[in-house]
Amino acid sequence: MKFTAFITAAALAATAGAAAAETRVTYKSAKTGTSYYQMGVEIAEAVKEATAGGIIVTVEESQGSVQNVMEVRARGGDYVFTTPPALVGAAQKAAGPFKDKGDPKFDEIRALFPIPSLTMHFVMRADAGVEDISGLAGKTILLGKGSFGAREGEKYLGLFGLEGKVTLADAELSNAVAALKNGQIDGFVTAGSWPAPNVIEAAASLDVKVLSLSAEEIAATKRAKLVIPAGTYAGQDADIVTTSLPVVAYATAAMSDDAAYELTRAFWERKADLAAASAWWGGVDSDLMANIAGKIHPGAARYYKEIGWALTDAQM
Repeated sequence: MKFTAFITAAALAATAGAAAAETRVTYKSAKTGTSYYQMGVEIAEAVKEATAGGIIVTVEESQGSVQNVMEVRARGGDYVFTTPPALVGAAQKAAGPFKDKGDPKFDEIRALFPIPSLTMHFVMRADAGVEDISGLAGKTILLGKGSFGAREGEKYLGLFGLEGKVTLADAELSNAVAALKNGQIDGFVTAGSWPAPNVIEAAASLDVKVLSLSAEEIAATKRAKLVIPAGTYAGQDADIVTTSLPVVAYATAAMSDDAAYELTRAFWERKADLAAASAWWGGVDSDLMANIAGKIHPGAARYYKEIGWALTDAQM
């Protein structure tokens, strides 16, 4: 009887020790069903494998990047979230969507690693004869509603003198491929990680042309340049030069250096496996580190120093 009690106590002690060694993290990114939510699931699986279960990541649904940043005020050191760097800067200045909502905790936001950027795609029927952005005049385009891509697409129409010259289809972006196939629209605008599922579907269904922007047009948008390599989509025999909004995974200074180090190490060491499973990870590389405008977590910075990646003074 005493022997049994001793074994039970020892087992409980071992279980407690294992639990104490396990780090739990909440990862908040996007709505369920989106590509960015799926990325979170893939990161969670990669981190679990890379750390042999030492770090368990729970993916939590989000209503968007602004909410992700706002929750920093009430979260602790186990919180990881995704957002464009520009929104972090706005939060720290109490500007834009954070006007009159400033908080000292926003100054504690620290970057871990970049994830696939929101990439603009202007997708046209090949028989519409559109070769560049100016060719959208007189065409019927589906922008969708409420999304980053819809807002950005509308902005570009204004920037390039096309406001009032393009017929905007009154439909949801989810109907874009069907509308393109049956000739209801000449093209659609979408933003997301590349390769984009709806662009893959469109290119597989009919001849399409994804427009490139000139250097001058990209400069006018004040967005980051991004090149989608030739062959990414069916029938695409040349690179597509477009714009993107960088997206980064963040934690806060409340996260331990060791946890930030292990998360960052796990991500990059498994990145090739992630890309083999989902093509959108293929565009994530060291070049995207330049898009991190704010400070990088000291634990993550330790990993980057170990592998010889240079960080800017502003990132330190």
